[in-house]
Amino acid sequence: MLGLIFSIVAGIAMSLQGVFNTRLGEKVGSWETNLFVQGTGFLITIIVVMFFGKGDLKALKDANKLYLLGGVLGVIITITVMEGIKFMGPSYAIIIILIAQLTAAALIDAFGLFDSHKIIFGWTKIIGIAIMVLGIVIFKWKG
Repeated sequence: MLGLIFSIVAGIAMSLQGVFNTRLGEKVGSWETNLFVQGTGFLITIIVVMFFGKGDLKALKDANKLYLLGGVLGVIITITVMEGIKFMGPSYAIIIILIAQLTAAALIDAFGLFDSHKIIFGWTKIIGIAIMVLGIVIFKWKG
């Protein structure tokens, strides 16, 4: 149940953040917004780690170096979400982002990439993605 709740909150927060960042970017610039967003997140995370952190930052040296690219991906995500929303609006951009995200996650699961547990990717999942794509076509249809 907690996974469901966290996932719903993440989806709502990502949509709100995308719109907020896009509107802020219109005033101050995309890269400046990214600096503010990442910087604010960094400062808040430092405070949270100081009070609640239970991990070990020294263990970073033992982690797979590929997995250290999360911060780089955060910058890419912030900029590309902002640009997608700027050019297509929140609904279209988020729908396409969700389909791309689901497809990437399904491929990670199907091939067991990045130390993930391999999950059989059958026709039902393929049909599910096809229905989502069809949903975009219907949503964008000018009728």
